[in-house]
Amino acid sequence: MTFNLISIIQQKVRTDFDMLLSTVTDADGQKCSADQMERYLFKQLLCLGAELMQLFFDVRSETCSRKAAANEAGKTLPYHSDRTRDYFSVFGELTITRPYFYRKNDGGYIPLDAELGLGADCYSDFLRELHDELSVYIPFAKEVEIIDRFFDISLSTRCTQQFIETDAADAAAYYEQKPPPPVEEDASILVLQADGKGIPIIKASASKDKVRLKRGEARSRKKAVTATAIYTLQPATRSVDTVMASLLKEGETKTDLNRSRPQHKQIWGTLQSKKADLDRLQGEVNQRMGDHSQHRVMLCDGDKSLQSHLTTRFSDFTLILDFIHAYEYLWQVANALYGEDDPDRHAWILEQTHHLLNGQAYDLAITFRQLAKEKGRSASQQKVLREVANYFENNRAYMDYAAYLQKGWPIASGVIEGVCRHFVKDRMELSGMRWSIDGAESLLHLRAVAENNDWETYHRFRKQQRQQRLCKRDWPLYIGEGAYDETEAVILQLMAEPEP
Repeated sequence: MTFNLISIIQQKVRTDFDMLLSTVTDADGQKCSADQMERYLFKQLLCLGAELMQLFFDVRSETCSRKAAANEAGKTLPYHSDRTRDYFSVFGELTITRPYFYRKNDGGYIPLDAELGLGADCYSDFLRELHDELSVYIPFAKEVEIIDRFFDISLSTRCTQQFIETDAADAAAYYEQKPPPPVEEDASILVLQADGKGIPIIKASASKDKVRLKRGEARSRKKAVTATAIYTLQPATRSVDTVMASLLKEGETKTDLNRSRPQHKQIWGTLQSKKADLDRLQGEVNQRMGDHSQHRVMLCDGDKSLQSHLTTRFSDFTLILDFIHAYEYLWQVANALYGEDDPDRHAWILEQTHHLLNGQAYDLAITFRQLAKEKGRSASQQKVLREVANYFENNRAYMDYAAYLQKGWPIASGVIEGVCRHFVKDRMELSGMRWSIDGAESLLHLRAVAENNDWETYHRFRKQQRQQRLCKRDWPLYIGEGAYDETEAVILQLMAEPEP
């Protein structure tokens, strides 16, 4: 493309912009409603953006040297020809012309692809990230519909799923290299929380042609996501009476008091084994621990396997059984003994909760076993009493709530419960959803990036990693970060030229 043709495109950009100015200020335009004008301008500015983006690519192509160029292996290749590639952006489909350098036996090389920071496919990073960010919160079909409606860009749900799988590939590496928060911003209690949440996974079928399933047969199975959270917290000493008052306020089961909020919380979810996930968590713990970490605690429910993994891996942490889980077990006993309508049930719960918070879990277990042996107990009552007694007895080492409250430690795993509900369930268990292992894992990783407020920094890291893999060179600098080269100078000169 010659500078004369570039000037023609430049003139068209000016003409189209002048038309927009005229539309906004002329008599007909002034009769429009604000909504009509806003929608019209949005569409027209997208068209103008496409023209400017095409101008950008054309100038880059024109100013790119056609002299012999050295490839990544250091071999000097002669100019062969110009080649084009499609580029799908938020402004629509564009074409990039690039000089191609080639020698037989040494292969081909296109340096402009590296200079522009292009990926292996034809989609812009801006378009990909727009799809990615919507996809981590809403179903693929809905996010594709939204992009199509506003930008007139129609992609398949399979395409946006491929964006997720590709763009999530560097998430684990990102967190491995992410520096810990400043010590002065961290609190003195280092807290770990972990839990599991099942999601529907596509089940391989021996007969893919089967249309109708047998009774009780399903096309999916559940596989547990191991969800973890790490954060720091300031100690908050509380009395048993204070917690009781908060817990039973207006009948709500919550223990939130006026305490400090978690600092620098980081969550993660994976379908890999517990061991693999705790290997990753160990790296985060090693980064976060220091002299300022005066207390180290971890919370989970009664999952014995998870407890075993945690206590083995993090032996210098104190494991705490989530109090709300234990509290709910008391309600099971209360319902079994009194029924849901008996007015004496509430008074019984108050008394037993007071015992539980005072670290008397083992005493409660003994009491429940004695109650199960009383004459007249039904089989269902005996079953509940024995199950809860077993639960309390097996977990009594992690239920010294009076001591935990005195030290100002957290006793409820509300953070990880929220992670399982919001981070996993609200996106992964919508009606009719079934996931492949790889697809679910990728979405969980990108969703963690979004929930941890690392979106911009992660995608910058991702593009840098891709640039190194494809071109073995650094990602081009952003505008405003020193990226002012001859191409920008040419564009500014062209735009500053007076009209003929």
